[in-house]
Amino acid sequence: MNCRSAKRLLAGYLDGAIRPADRIYVREHVSSCSSCREHLERYRRLAVCLAHVRPAAPPADLAVRIRLTAVRSSSRANWPLRAWRRATLVFQNILEPMALPATGGILTAMVAFLFTVQGILVGAPVGVVQNDLPTSLMQPARLESLAPFPVTGITDVGAHGVDGVLILEATLNEQGQVVTYVILAGPSDPDVRRQLDQLLLFSRFSPQLSFGRPTAGGRVVLNWVLVRG
Repeated sequence: MNCRSAKRLLAGYLDGAIRPADRIYVREHVSSCSSCREHLERYRRLAVCLAHVRPAAPPADLAVRIRLTAVRSSSRANWPLRAWRRATLVFQNILEPMALPATGGILTAMVAFLFTVQGILVGAPVGVVQNDLPTSLMQPARLESLAPFPVTGITDVGAHGVDGVLILEATLNEQGQVVTYVILAGPSDPDVRRQLDQLLLFSRFSPQLSFGRPTAGGRVVLNWVLVRG
């Protein structure tokens, strides 16, 4: 142990306030270092002088002054909390009477918004109106008119002994032209398909609209009742 470390521990060594291991190191160092022994002797003299000093009597009102100081310090430290509580109380008194009307207004706005979104994106009308067209920006493809001239063969299918229903699903491009179709029910022999090709070629369709613009992929379902000739 060097002198610098020993001098930091001399006061504790004299009062018995250091660890036993440090006491051993300080004792060994002091026994061989005259400078540290002199410092230790000064600490002893100081301790003897302080032991003969009479303690000063505290003022009679010391306890009262300590309590007042503590109360004032606590008041200064808690002013943000008091200000927050006062502001909260004021806002509650102002906003609570308005809470019910505000809630009703918010719910009404939400319902109106939902109906608006339904009308714009989904295309489902709120009320049922007969012979009405969709007013939204999403409109499905639909048939405008079949071929303006009679096409023989569709009604002649019944002459071959076939009665029932012919149902097909046609897929349109953005110009409203049939690009392909699938027969969902009914006869599908080459004779019938040839007649359907001619019929769909000269029929008029409206393409599917997406936000007012024609798009490919619209589908139209057509059906005929086949009777025996």
